[in-house]
Amino acid sequence: MLTVSELYIYPIKSLGGIALNKASLIERGFEHDRRWMLVDANNQFLTQREVNAMAFLKVQLAEQGLLITNINKPGEQLLVPFEPTINETEMVDVWSSRCRAQRVSDEVDAWFTKQLGFPCKLFFMPDTTRRYVDGRYAHNKEITSFTDGYPLLLIGQASLDDLNSRLEVPLPMNRFRPNIVFTGGTPFQEDYMKHFDINGVTFFGVKPCARCVMTTINQQTGEKAKEPLKTLSAYRLKNKKILFGQNLLHQGTGIISLGDTITIHEQKLVEIVPD
Repeated sequence: MLTVSELYIYPIKSLGGIALNKASLIERGFEHDRRWMLVDANNQFLTQREVNAMAFLKVQLAEQGLLITNINKPGEQLLVPFEPTINETEMVDVWSSRCRAQRVSDEVDAWFTKQLGFPCKLFFMPDTTRRYVDGRYAHNKEITSFTDGYPLLLIGQASLDDLNSRLEVPLPMNRFRPNIVFTGGTPFQEDYMKHFDINGVTFFGVKPCARCVMTTINQQTGEKAKEPLKTLSAYRLKNKKILFGQNLLHQGTGIISLGDTITIHEQKLVEIVPD
């Protein structure tokens, strides 16, 4: 039996995640997940790939908004309101897509600029913005937030256990930034999950997740290393991409909770062998 064991959202793209006991699934993914994004002076999105210090910025859900704490600078905190105070919108870039977003406030921009050491701005994706997933994988013109491309990411605990059995120092799940983690089954079973349900909501596994250097960044120290990409490349490399986790689309909305059972309806044939 496959069971939901962990749930996460990442309200501000590339900042710390939040573990949940239950998550509300809306049209573009889990509620609050990557609805905010930091950009540079040219409105280009920022991530830990280029700015390691973003790993120090942790996020909590508060009654009035997001509470941001810099774990590297005790006492540095900021409350980001759920509703931006600036009405104007601008175009921002995330990977190959451009979309309209709303700047949160001058105060918020000043705080993040101070923490990261260069000019940056925080934007919010309003409900009126519809950022579509890649048409090659979409089923029904699905939308997403400021994710890398898809509303949700699924990883089996057995997959991480398999990887850690090959590493000298085991790594936590937070290196891979999933939304849904499940227990049971076999390592990399998520590769084969084409159509499944959780608590009455239908999910589709549409594309293995290609991993980048962000997985090598320690989320407490900000330091980069060679793992896990070095080890994963020996057995999870296909078409020159290192694969770990499954990108999901979904049909319907609802509540996903820890302990929910995953019911598989259809599997797909997948072959991932070293290049």
